[in-house]
Amino acid sequence: MIADHRLTKVLLLSLLGMTSHVIARERAPATASQIGVGAQYDTTHVYVAPEDVDKFAASFLATFGGQSTKQVVVTVTPAPSSTTSQLLQTTVGTVSLFGFKTPIPYPFGAERTGYLVTDMDKAITLAKASGADLIVAAFPDPIGRDAVIQWPGGINMQIYWHTTKPSYAAYETIPENRVYLSPGRADAFTRDFLRFSHGKVVSNESAAPGIEVGRPNDSIRRIRIESIFGKITVFVTEGHLPYPYGRELTGYEVANLKDTLAKATASGATILVQPFTSENRTSAMVQFPGGYIAEIHAPAS
Repeated sequence: MIADHRLTKVLLLSLLGMTSHVIARERAPATASQIGVGAQYDTTHVYVAPEDVDKFAASFLATFGGQSTKQVVVTVTPAPSSTTSQLLQTTVGTVSLFGFKTPIPYPFGAERTGYLVTDMDKAITLAKASGADLIVAAFPDPIGRDAVIQWPGGINMQIYWHTTKPSYAAYETIPENRVYLSPGRADAFTRDFLRFSHGKVVSNESAAPGIEVGRPNDSIRRIRIESIFGKITVFVTEGHLPYPYGRELTGYEVANLKDTLAKATASGATILVQPFTSENRTSAMVQFPGGYIAEIHAPAS
């Protein structure tokens, strides 16, 4: 009996050691140095036709306030191309605006965001170790280096590094990257991005209100993630989505939704989804000149 008890104890300790090893291996990236800089350095990539660049910029800034950097004509891809480029900087989010004068080289135009990193080579190594695919290897641009990575579910993200470190004020409210994924890829995306970003799951609702994706009679799974890169909201669906859901890239939080929507429509934007309330926020969907679609929300009163 004593021998059996000792044998059982040895086996249990062995299993616990194996389990601890697995957990340590899964969490290992969290011990690495942080490669993000801050949410205010992360931008939504917006591509519009050259003739719509000025109209979009004017409407976006009239809606949210803020300012634009000087518009320049540059090459921002590893293959030859030409585009106008400028940053639209507001207190609720930043846009990297491109108006290509040439055909857009693949796969550019499909990336959702640009995230500033402290070290490009370390960021690429960490991204690959976390499960991302490097779909555009690092290349130089006029002010630093860039690469494009892809997460499970086909979510493309550009990471960038500047030769001269930028200095931007923190946002008043942090925008959310809105990601739509299938049930088969949502957990893989969440797990891999958390490893890369050292972020956390703020909430994981299995039956969130379906009205948030245009289906008021249904419920969906919704995951909210926060990290040094900002916020991500993952909507897990089977892909049966009414327009324009899934077409928006970013959600912007404002203090007064009614006033913001009035500014948007006065500057040429169109309200695609009228305001509705779900849980603790009131939201609307807006299309700006040039076709960019955004979700805008405010805390529910």
